[in-house]
Amino acid sequence: MLKSADGGLRPVPFPIDDPERIPVKRYFDTDFYQAELDHLWPNVWQMACREEQIPEVGDWIEYENVGKSVIVVRTATGVKAFHNACRHRGVPFAGGSPLGSSHTTAHGNCARSGFVCPFHGWRWNMDGESTRIYGKHLFSERQMQDAELNLIPCRAESFIGCVWINHDDDALPVRQSIGPLADRLDAHNIDKLRAEWCYGAVLPANWKIAMEAFMEGYHVQQTHPQLQHAAPMMYDSMYAVPRGPFPQMAMDDLSHTENQELQVKSMALLGEGMAGMIHEKEVEIARSMIGIEEGLPEDRNQAMFMWLGMVMHQISERLKAKGEPIPDLCAVTQSHPINAVEFLFPHYFLLPYFSSMSAYRIRPLGPESCFFEIWSLTFFPEGEEPEPIMEATVLPYDSPDFPPIPRQDYSNIPIQQKGLHATGFEFMRLSSQVEGMISNYQRIIDGYLAGKPAEKLAAATTKLGGNFDGGIEDLGL
Repeated sequence: MLKSADGGLRPVPFPIDDPERIPVKRYFDTDFYQAELDHLWPNVWQMACREEQIPEVGDWIEYENVGKSVIVVRTATGVKAFHNACRHRGVPFAGGSPLGSSHTTAHGNCARSGFVCPFHGWRWNMDGESTRIYGKHLFSERQMQDAELNLIPCRAESFIGCVWINHDDDALPVRQSIGPLADRLDAHNIDKLRAEWCYGAVLPANWKIAMEAFMEGYHVQQTHPQLQHAAPMMYDSMYAVPRGPFPQMAMDDLSHTENQELQVKSMALLGEGMAGMIHEKEVEIARSMIGIEEGLPEDRNQAMFMWLGMVMHQISERLKAKGEPIPDLCAVTQSHPINAVEFLFPHYFLLPYFSSMSAYRIRPLGPESCFFEIWSLTFFPEGEEPEPIMEATVLPYDSPDFPPIPRQDYSNIPIQQKGLHATGFEFMRLSSQVEGMISNYQRIIDGYLAGKPAEKLAAATTKLGGNFDGGIEDLGL
């Protein structure tokens, strides 16, 4: 339940009184972190696993966050989830290693053996029904009823190729919580994307600091200079001067071909090591189209938008011819547009460009530590999908093995956490025009901490769809 015990609203530590200023103690204060553990995480939809990780009946995988472990299992009647504690004395019946200790993800198949508690051997089938109690006669009859023995279910719903869990049995459905963005994502066939790889790292920073690094593109010119240098006109038209209705994608003093070369260079840099964000197969198709000038308008920017549309058409046609379940990118981008970064509250990002995507998931490990995962997602022809990636390859956050873009972001996040403790630094000072998403999601967190009605929180959360690089919204909270 979101409301406090007396039916009123709960007090929020370090609340946001000015939407352009975020109190800094929200990023390290232990009371604020505890309020999140008590009132945010038990009431939100969390991305627990990718569906491809549990393809067969009986396949299960553990999802652990903020000390709570849930087992997600594919049963004969669909995906289910159970709280990972034996009904006898609470020992996890599967997995159980705390997130952040081994960084491994427990998984297996229980179709034959069921789940077995390692302490006293109590057993359950994949539907969570008790199947064996050793020495059942030793217990009083009232403790041997099904309601006392069966595993405790956890809310679980499938969406965009992932399984989402919620500890709140009264929570609104995941799609209703996300809003219109759900339909836009569906139109891009995201449920058919498959993971090529997954990297993970422990960052010495509050989970919200890690989240906020990806809620605006204002940082590109300093943090990712290679992107700025490849397409200065585009980033300057979005941040250095008052923003127009369209970004400046081309330079007027260059030919159409020269502008196309710059665009492909920018794509390659954005996709370097990331795979999913802009896949090499997509860059190669774009590269093959450099030099097309016939029929393009004289206006360099208009020509670039037209050329990019031609690239999208060719990506759709060529990959579809290989058997990939790719949508018509031109049509779907017009009818169901999605942003360069889409945030699914509270801890999951999708970063699309053409058809492939990167995905980020951040989970707190403490007030000033978090676990950050990156996936590369792309389409494969039916029957050629790779083996499921069951767990992240964990690297030190400063490892040179990370792709350049997250490596550059990771260089800022830990030192930003240190800077938050500086004497006299009391607030984050946000741009109301391009850093509004940070304010919007932080104020939604306040709504959960205060115990605002679920319907109002869901309505506010839907405004985060497409809010990347956006302004401060009236959330109705």
